[in-house]
Amino acid sequence: MNGFEDYNIQYIKGVGEKRAQLFNKLGIFTVEDLLRYYPRKYQDWSKTATVKECENGDTVTIKATMITPVKEAMIRKGLTLYKCNFSDGESVIHVTIFNNKYLAKALRTFDDYILYGKLEKSFTQTSMSSPQIEKDDSAVGIHPIYPATDKLNSKAIAKTVKTALDKLEHIEDTLSDELKSEYDLCSLDFAVRQIHFPDSERNIAIARKRLIFEELLTLQLGLLKLKDKKTVKNTLRLKTDFSGDFYSLLPFEPTGAQKRAVNDCLKDMRSERVMNRLIQGDVGSGKTAVAAAVMYSAVKGGYQAAMMAPTEILAAQHYESLAKLFEGTPLRLALLTGSTKPKEKKEIKAALMDGEIDIIIGTHALIQNDVEFKSLALVVTDEQHRFGVEQRATLAMKGDNPHTLVMSATPIPRTLGLIIYGDLDISVLDELPAGRQKIRTDVVDTSYHERIYNFIKKEVDSGRQAYIVCPLVDEGESDLISAKEYAEQLSTEVFKGYNLGLLHGKIKPKDKDNVMNAFARGDVQILVSTTVVEVGVDVQNATVMLIENADRFGLSQLHQLRGRVGRGSEKSYCILVSDNNSDSSKERLQVMKQTSDGFKIADYDLKTRGPGDFFGKRQHGLPDLAIADMLEDMETLKECQKCAKKMLSEDINLNKYPALCREINNMFRKARY
Repeated sequence: MNGFEDYNIQYIKGVGEKRAQLFNKLGIFTVEDLLRYYPRKYQDWSKTATVKECENGDTVTIKATMITPVKEAMIRKGLTLYKCNFSDGESVIHVTIFNNKYLAKALRTFDDYILYGKLEKSFTQTSMSSPQIEKDDSAVGIHPIYPATDKLNSKAIAKTVKTALDKLEHIEDTLSDELKSEYDLCSLDFAVRQIHFPDSERNIAIARKRLIFEELLTLQLGLLKLKDKKTVKNTLRLKTDFSGDFYSLLPFEPTGAQKRAVNDCLKDMRSERVMNRLIQGDVGSGKTAVAAAVMYSAVKGGYQAAMMAPTEILAAQHYESLAKLFEGTPLRLALLTGSTKPKEKKEIKAALMDGEIDIIIGTHALIQNDVEFKSLALVVTDEQHRFGVEQRATLAMKGDNPHTLVMSATPIPRTLGLIIYGDLDISVLDELPAGRQKIRTDVVDTSYHERIYNFIKKEVDSGRQAYIVCPLVDEGESDLISAKEYAEQLSTEVFKGYNLGLLHGKIKPKDKDNVMNAFARGDVQILVSTTVVEVGVDVQNATVMLIENADRFGLSQLHQLRGRVGRGSEKSYCILVSDNNSDSSKERLQVMKQTSDGFKIADYDLKTRGPGDFFGKRQHGLPDLAIADMLEDMETLKECQKCAKKMLSEDINLNKYPALCREINNMFRKARY
């Protein structure tokens, strides 16, 4: 953009230091940011009409003359109405303005204006409530509407964008003429100008096509280049596949999917390039067994392995299950967390450095500066979305380019997975181990509460445990009861005499671990919680998962919660409570009742709710998208994947595309990579 793209927003005419701070809150710091801040919708003022040509309820643009002065009336404190009449030459329009003293004072009798708003017609009169009123004829056209704030409205943003565009003679293109021709794309200059101030609906479509393609292409190129950076030469090659020996240690027959995933990993580790692989599997699909098999082969090959979990309790659980599995073998295991006693920590660190520990399981404690390995060849991270890329990279730096294996229990449609985990190869565990209990799922309304509570008592009295999950924590967030309130109510009324625990996001990590440990030991019989239990300790004794206001959750999230039960030999139950009678809500919850396949559920969630569950707060480091939509633009996404691969095969450093390289850098600089 001719050097203007890095120009600070503060120095654009009409902005200044204070208003720049308001732009900054919207993520706009430079002209580049401003021009990439696209309208969320448009108002079409391009076609003017007379009152006689319009129907009641139409949203219209009318050229009219103000024919009476403004009359002011205070209805109550904080609400002032301003009334005046306009005429389009044939009909009178009664206009009411709410609480806008500035506009009311600016209006002048017998001046001409443009009115835009909803027309209300009756037999006796025509009126408009709080229409938008503009003095200038230039208001006729298509108006951009931007995501705005109370202190920085859409109109102010549009004015600043126009000032910036007027200063730019020409916007440098990021794509070659050949690419634009091949994919039928307009120039970037045309696209940016028309997306903000379009001349027609057709031009909006043309501009959107170009900008969506460019954004998805930029994303794909960035991910492929990132993946290429990670494909370094393998200096820790395994010579032998020990998976057969490992399978003999298992008390069960591994599934075909588990064997395929282990084979994928070992094939990577025996190749010329370092492994960077994701094991993506549904709840209970046996990801840990796959990781154990790969760690076993690494250790038998003469190396060390490390496994990092997001919480102490999950790390301890992995340690216990692996220690039990490898009992009787020469493998030496250790657990290192923040709670490990200082003397023991010192001993573990010394043993790691001397190579006396083969497999270390731990939390963030593993990435402390004084943790060193003798021959680290494999790094495994569990629930990878809980770790920043920097944390995973720090652990990987403990060795000489060790192999990386990450695990995720969030089922994601494969096409989407290729985007989210674009820097990783993917193995999918799409089979459940034999003997895994099917969880009975019921959908009921709140009239069933008494029966549900009695059922939970029956289960608890039989020595089992239950989860009760609420969507909110704080009082006053809505009309829903918070987990804290609900726990207090249940402990003093329905479940008086039972041991209840409370878990939510605002409890300190140490206290959270104490509650979960008490639940795991069986000291807490009923755990009232928010979704923090979605990924947590494996409590095989828990048989009931009650989810209140289930319609407030995404289906994939409900599926994760359901996976907290059914881990032991006892029959388990998931009860979804909702009073939402809308057809869409009923249909969504019935999907939960009818299928236990996390990938089918994820597909349905994606189609009905969009990619929010996958690209919201749990974005896995993926850059934000300004205009493209992963669901709506899936076909374009596929085109961009092919295009990106072809471009990099012909020009690995994209030397022909300096402007596009800058876009890639900008996009990934803002992400959490």
